[in-house]
Amino acid sequence: MFSSTASIVGFAWGSIFAPNATSLMMMMLLFNLVEGFTQLCGKSKDITVLPCGHTIHLECVKEMERHFQYACPVCSKSYCDMSRVWEKLDQEVASTPMPQMYENNMVWILCNDCGETSEVIFHIVAHKCLRCNSYNTRQTRGIPTSCSSGFEEM
Repeated sequence: MFSSTASIVGFAWGSIFAPNATSLMMMMLLFNLVEGFTQLCGKSKDITVLPCGHTIHLECVKEMERHFQYACPVCSKSYCDMSRVWEKLDQEVASTPMPQMYENNMVWILCNDCGETSEVIFHIVAHKCLRCNSYNTRQTRGIPTSCSSGFEEM
């Protein structure tokens, strides 16, 4: 039902969180995780391992791609080459002027792809990781991330 890579990933996970567990216990844990996802999704075949090590049904990957979602649903790492998308975002950022109130403001971001935390210039379109050039980032500190945060409570 699952590949040897999936069992290695499960064993590695178990070694970190349950160092005294046997490999049989780790295999049972991984089987239960995969079986749980199978029951949740109602499918029992065609499971793949993403580059990040998480397992997912191929049908679920296809469904995510139909909605232009290319990141692992567990850890948010991109699971395919996004360089062409990042190039388009570079162009979009360069061609989108910033409102004066946001010019030269700095924010902290966390890159979902490489795990780097860095301070970057705020932009309303997207924030680019300084280490790996990915736009698969999330803002962690700085300018409020929602429009409603500037409104007073009534």
